Amino acid sequence: MSLYIEYLNEIETRKEQGLHPKPIEDGALLQEIIGQIKDTGHAHRADSLNYFIYNTLPGTTSAAGEKARFLKEIILGEATVEEISQDFAFELLSHMKGGPSVEVLLDLALGDDAEIAQKAAAVLKTQVFLYDADTNRLKKAFEAGNAVARDILESYAKAEFFTRLPDIEEEIKVVTYVAAEGDISTDLLSPGNQAHSRSDRELHGKCMISPEAQAEIQDLQKQHPDKRVMLVAEKGTMGVGSSRMSGVNNVALWTGKQASPYVPFVNIAPVVAGTNGISPIFLTTVGVTGGIGIDLKNWVKKVDADGNPILNNDGNPILEQKYSVETGTVLTINTKDKKLYNDAGDKELVDLSSSFTPQKTEFIKAGGSYAIVFGKKLQTFAAETLGIELKSAFAPSKEISHEGQGLTAVEKIFNKNAVGVAEGKVLHAGSDVRVKVNIVGSQDTTGLMTAQELEAMAATVISPTVDGAYQSGCHTASVWDSKAQANIPKLMKFMNNFGLITARDPKGVYHSMTDVIHKVLNDITVDDWAIIIGGDSHTRMSKGVAFGADSGTVALALATGEATMPIPESVKVTFKGQMADHMDFRDVVHATQAQMLKKFGDNVFQGRIIEVHIGTLLADQAFTFTDWTAEMKAKASICISADDTLIESLKIAKSRIQIMIDKGMDNEARTLQGLIDKADARIAEIKSGEKPALKPDENAKYFAELVVDLDEISEPMIADPDVNNADVSKRYTHDTIRPVSHYKGEKKVDLGFVGSCMVHKGDLVIVSQMLKNIEKEKGTVEFKAPLVVAAPTYNIIDELKEEGEWSILQKYSGFEFDDLFPKSKARTEYENILYLERPGCNLCMGNQEKAAKGDTVLATSTRLFQGRVVEDAADKKGESLLASTPVVVLSAVLGRMPTAEEYKSAVKGIDLTKFAPPMEKPAGTKSAHF
Repeated sequence: MSLYIEYLNEIETRKEQGLHPKPIEDGALLQEIIGQIKDTGHAHRADSLNYFIYNTLPGTTSAAGEKARFLKEIILGEATVEEISQDFAFELLSHMKGGPSVEVLLDLALGDDAEIAQKAAAVLKTQVFLYDADTNRLKKAFEAGNAVARDILESYAKAEFFTRLPDIEEEIKVVTYVAAEGDISTDLLSPGNQAHSRSDRELHGKCMISPEAQAEIQDLQKQHPDKRVMLVAEKGTMGVGSSRMSGVNNVALWTGKQASPYVPFVNIAPVVAGTNGISPIFLTTVGVTGGIGIDLKNWVKKVDADGNPILNNDGNPILEQKYSVETGTVLTINTKDKKLYNDAGDKELVDLSSSFTPQKTEFIKAGGSYAIVFGKKLQTFAAETLGIELKSAFAPSKEISHEGQGLTAVEKIFNKNAVGVAEGKVLHAGSDVRVKVNIVGSQDTTGLMTAQELEAMAATVISPTVDGAYQSGCHTASVWDSKAQANIPKLMKFMNNFGLITARDPKGVYHSMTDVIHKVLNDITVDDWAIIIGGDSHTRMSKGVAFGADSGTVALALATGEATMPIPESVKVTFKGQMADHMDFRDVVHATQAQMLKKFGDNVFQGRIIEVHIGTLLADQAFTFTDWTAEMKAKASICISADDTLIESLKIAKSRIQIMIDKGMDNEARTLQGLIDKADARIAEIKSGEKPALKPDENAKYFAELVVDLDEISEPMIADPDVNNADVSKRYTHDTIRPVSHYKGEKKVDLGFVGSCMVHKGDLVIVSQMLKNIEKEKGTVEFKAPLVVAAPTYNIIDELKEEGEWSILQKYSGFEFDDLFPKSKARTEYENILYLERPGCNLCMGNQEKAAKGDTVLATSTRLFQGRVVEDAADKKGESLLASTPVVVLSAVLGRMPTAEEYKSAVKGIDLTKFAPPMEKPAGTKSAHF
């Protein structure tokens, strides 16, 4: 059967799902289609022509290569297609974004036919996605005296690819659509359980919010054809939880504008808004698509005569509505005044300066941030090649320097890694900086999109300036189903060829490693001065500073080795007092959130760096804090460690990297060995005193400072989604932190989950120790609720096996994963037993494994969003409460939340994760965590 007939069969299948033909990326299929176009009498010629013009993916897909070559034949007159003139062929090339299309345009521009060369040059002047191979050809031709090459370079030096674009509209009319009240998780826009379809944009678009919501949006568009639909988070923040490029893609698909008439289902320029603005990492993703993010501030706190917030009976501030944004409200965005007005435009509602900074305005004008990043590099290259002064066409980067003011830890890292900053210039928070990226991570449910982004921006190989990059397999680790089998090998092959270390070997040489991505990135980060970009919101390292990012920003970091962002403000977090023996460090993490809200009222962490002075806690354990900072809505976090602690953490990282090398995971570039060498060099610097562990300056300035009082933490702390709160904006926020005594030992627990990135080796040891204790006290271990345990990494399991702890877990388990025969279907029902699951995200991701609908789950994970770990049943809301490992284990045994007294009794003699403030040491600890 021909590939084309198979494609037609797929089209019929998609019709049954209400879908259009899938965009073509396979070059072999397009070769058949081209053959049918050339055959003027072919029965499928008309459809083939349509697929060729309107349904072929651009960039570096193999189909794009075939399309570019055929268009070249048409332009040169070697092939004749009545429907595609020479000018139309050039237009099609102009929409293909680079890679083979730029190669063809350069062939034509530097060729012998003067008329064709001029037309090719005109198109090239509009292109920005040029790489070294392309710019080297231009430079070589220019140096050889080629006039067309000079003409193109002179255009690039003026950045005409940007300056000749139309300016953004001065006035944008929008009509509101309230997607939900309260914080809107990206799971609402792109559910985790639909992760397998993210690279199929049309199919994935059907999962946004609900079919009813999609119909309502379409109705608004029919009623207001001259306006853009603005998606709103009423009384909340838009896009919390993750960057989720697929979420922005879905919003753009339903409310945005088509990027190119020749590329289906790729839309740009969505308008999104929230009462409390947009989550920082989600806002970055909005910028990738040239969209607009708005902080509405339409609800404000009611204050008394002294300016203090008036509280309700629950102790929460009473909010007053400044103006309405209910669904169907027409508003006016004035991009010149940078204001939001009412429909008539005569009443100012809110200042939009933060939405239309010079940089964001450029993103909007260019249709996305990629074009600006590449455009700046291209203009710089052209000016250098021509030997002329660079006169940047772009808004100057904001540079803020305060004489005599010290630097926070993140300011130090940004200054060290800054690109294009004048020598000796010291930058403080608020400055816009291009920075070198040291480590990049791609995860498996966004990786296919990252691969698409790399193809779209015509990238073929990882930037040589990146120290190391990793493609994980953790989000699809739980179930090796047909969807995973179709997607993951293809992803691993692409990323392996691109230059990443991959969890799976496309050739099957080494055993698959499904370790959680952030844990691996934490291990391969071997410099506390590093900048890390990862395709997951929990890219939060205990070394360096890490930023969770959308799949496109990850692609940009892989292709260019750079990222551009403002230096964030920091909040300094230190500790005092002593941690009680019966407490676990996870309780300190939750208490930090609670004490911060109690002190400041508002979340001062949101959008900022949390600089946590962790001191004596090793990287694996410190990660528990940094991981949670994503849920604190922080931009990122930095751990300030003692010299000795950092050295020990780096030694652990070296050993973990060596395990990867021993498995056979290193590549021809010996990336992993290079990381070990860098770790050795960093250890030597610390030991010699040449460059101690990263610390802020004494006179650094912070947005706020918080001292966490360990003495106040007397019992386990629970993060509660508060699913029945009368105020829907207070549900699923991570801000409701309660002591275990609040539940009076009465709250039923249907399932316990110890796993995800929030646990380390010590947590698995705690599980075995608790089970031994319970058996000793009661004679047997009987679970009243299922307990799912998923180690984050294989090396943890290997170490537990060597130390004998794994055999204890096996003794109490009713199920143990088998890598030779992985599950092919997700579990839908659970017995009251212990499940030892494969390393990976498991329930926390929610795309494969789920608790039963309506269950009350107690978990160590980070996710309490609606529908993530557990979906609602018809008669009961599902809820995922978050707690420490010992609380989860005890709750599974009891089938309910324990009382404080039951908890204290159960953990006697157990080595919990301890912590003492720097300069102090836990008295008499025997913990392996130190």
